[in-house]
Amino acid sequence: MSDKNNKALKPGWRRVKFGEVVRLSKARSQDPLADGIERYVGLEHLEPGDLRIRNWGNVADGVTFTSVFQPGQVLFGKRRAYQRKVAVADFSGVCSGDIYVLETKDAQVLLPELLPFICQTDAFFDHAVGTSAGSLSPRTNWTSLADFEFPLAPINEQKRLVDLLRAVERTSELHQEVGGCSDQLVRALLADVLSREWPVVDLGSVVQWTQYGLSINAGSDGQYPMLRMMNIEDGLCVENDIKYVDLSEKDFEAYRLVDGDVLFNRTNSYELVGRTGVYELEGDHVFASYLVRIKTVPEKLEPKFLTLYLNSDFGRRQVLAYATKAVSQANVNASNLLRVRLPLPPLEVQKQLLEEIACAKSAERAAMVRRSSAEEMKKQLLAEITGDAE
Repeated sequence: MSDKNNKALKPGWRRVKFGEVVRLSKARSQDPLADGIERYVGLEHLEPGDLRIRNWGNVADGVTFTSVFQPGQVLFGKRRAYQRKVAVADFSGVCSGDIYVLETKDAQVLLPELLPFICQTDAFFDHAVGTSAGSLSPRTNWTSLADFEFPLAPINEQKRLVDLLRAVERTSELHQEVGGCSDQLVRALLADVLSREWPVVDLGSVVQWTQYGLSINAGSDGQYPMLRMMNIEDGLCVENDIKYVDLSEKDFEAYRLVDGDVLFNRTNSYELVGRTGVYELEGDHVFASYLVRIKTVPEKLEPKFLTLYLNSDFGRRQVLAYATKAVSQANVNASNLLRVRLPLPPLEVQKQLLEEIACAKSAERAAMVRRSSAEEMKKQLLAEITGDAE
């Protein structure tokens, strides 16, 4: 017996096997469409860590699934259990044979509302993964899951845990929604500015000069960190998987990045070519040959406005119009880049837009911090369910 099983239980708690309090539903439909069932759920419709079913398929489109589920029942992905796919149905349907449909045997012993959270605990997933068989597509089985042991709280304590977990889940969802709203707000703010009557100019008319990066092999050691195409994310230059190069003082000064430089990814897959970021990192960095440095005319064009535009749907349509395709890559050279057309609001309008976007991004970051706190609290509550809390 493990140390965990030897832990003293809290007053009123008792150790049970999963199969003693949970039933595997055997409800089946040989003809879901004739039985009035409209929706089906496959493993691909379940998202790891998300108890809500947000996607599904239509039975009318054709499906061979026969396992029936009802609102309130728990769907657990038995194949590749390490993916942690658990959800609570809020509609009726049929599901894949790789999904177990679970329900409590007696709501006076185990609250149905607590069951999905039990299935989200590390202890339950560890047991499911540990009892899975098969190399390419490992599956657990009901007999093994039924043997999973955990401490069962009294009903009143279960109600307390459910209330707390639901509150934490809702808090996490709300903060996630704030992040999504922030992205929508940024797109709407940019679209509003671009829809006004501004002069439309060639990029070359508001750029001082452009420069290709260094064509030199980089390694894990060297004098200077060199930014490459994977070092551009979300409109910024980032230090992911940094490589280094040794350079003469002359070459370093020629390729040294300064605040406000815009880096344009000139060669990449067709989907990623043209990705653009503003350089704001601390320290000394140079840049690789698949990047083009753009130095804007400061009195006419804000670097962040240019970056925002080139990364937007509006700007990408312009950029991709000049992309030349190879077998697996696309390229936009500096000459063609300077032919890209962009609406040019006055500098003060550009700055106001950037301030509004900065506020939206700040709210998004704050929401994500709060969401992380909510997720951490959920982990602690889940650990409490299975007696793993310190």
